[in-house]
Amino acid sequence: MTLSPSLSFQGGTLVLYDVPETADVPAPFQWVKSRWRCEAYHYHRVQAWLREQGLRDDVPRWQALNFTLHDTREPHDYQLESVAAWEKADCRGSIVLPTGAGKTFVATHAIHRANRSAVVVTPTIDLMHQWYTRLVNAFQAEIGVYYGGEKNVKPITVTTYHSSGDLIAFYGNQFKLIIFDEAHHLPAPNWGETALMSPAPFRLGLTATYPEEWEQVGNRWRVDDLIGAIVYEKRIDDLVGERLAEYRTLRVRIDLTTEERARYNADYAVYAGYFTQQNLPKTHGAYWLQEMMRRGAFDVEARRALLARQRLQKLIAGAAGKLAALDDLLREYSHEQVLVFTESNDVVYRIARQYLIPALTHETKAAERKAILEGFQNGRYHAIVTSKVLNEGVDVPEAKVAIVLGGTASAREYIQRLGRVLRKAGNRQALLFEVIARNTVDEGKAQRRQLKSGRTKAKD
Repeated sequence: MTLSPSLSFQGGTLVLYDVPETADVPAPFQWVKSRWRCEAYHYHRVQAWLREQGLRDDVPRWQALNFTLHDTREPHDYQLESVAAWEKADCRGSIVLPTGAGKTFVATHAIHRANRSAVVVTPTIDLMHQWYTRLVNAFQAEIGVYYGGEKNVKPITVTTYHSSGDLIAFYGNQFKLIIFDEAHHLPAPNWGETALMSPAPFRLGLTATYPEEWEQVGNRWRVDDLIGAIVYEKRIDDLVGERLAEYRTLRVRIDLTTEERARYNADYAVYAGYFTQQNLPKTHGAYWLQEMMRRGAFDVEARRALLARQRLQKLIAGAAGKLAALDDLLREYSHEQVLVFTESNDVVYRIARQYLIPALTHETKAAERKAILEGFQNGRYHAIVTSKVLNEGVDVPEAKVAIVLGGTASAREYIQRLGRVLRKAGNRQALLFEVIARNTVDEGKAQRRQLKSGRTKAKD
């Protein structure tokens, strides 16, 4: 019987059959378990070699969609430009657009133009269901859903990063296009593996906040390597006015009480004393805090410093001045839909009890979350207080005021929270208030996360 050399997809890898070990096979293939193998994401690289060698390609199992696009909204110029730039880059790469600029709409047009089976990977179940609804409405077709509670694979399927590994291992070669929503998550060691396992030659990343260089080093993946480089980018200020709401960022500075200041100074002395004595910022650069946390597992003094840091962060989050400022702002904007952000779940529940407004945290069940967001949309609730669950992706209807009582130094978090109030609604202006405790770590965090928009104003 004559051997017929071929390439197949197997559990997230590409496998050459009937090709001997002595054959001249190029990288990235390696001889493993008596066959030539490599990660499936190399598929687009090896196609030319396959054709040159006359090897049979058994990988593709995707199909033409031939779906009608029922979404009749006229795309904005930048949306058409972004899809065209992606196609020009051989349908590979990331599109970076602000929250509220219609990334899902862009992806829907990309799927329609590619006209091949596609899978959308999302960071949360809420986002997965949001994508499902949008795609059903856009194509008037059955859309697959694949996660812990449901495993239904269709030519267009939505899944989560946590479930995508299993989906791609079994059905990866059924999709020619893979879309990563909130693609800034891809550098994480576990989350980037889905991109490695997929043979999809068409790849699209969507994000408002592309990862910084330092977020893609060490044991973390590079987004460019996994899905391609940035092919199109617009910043918030590029689209404000015509596409996104005009906005202002105002800083409200408060003072700690005498008792709060004494507690803060005591804990800060312990915290700063450790990283200063150990010279961590100089020896570990941007990763000095991670190094401090690593040492906390075995170094008593590091652990003591970390506990002091935890206490001072909790103190700042619930400072009396911040809650007084919140009270003033909620009264001033009682006629608006308001989102309140803080880092501490304890403070979230404290505010919810005090003002009788709904709280959203990671502990909130899906049905309750849905009811809260619907109540906010129809005006039953004029405010919601949350920790991090509204930072990313999930649509928050018609809010035009955000009050930030605390957060990390991350510019990404700042952009995501600002994006929650930037959706265009007539000529209404969006407002983002940052409530900051003077002469604390709050000030440094706010400065580092502030966009270089030139719009920041102080309200003392």
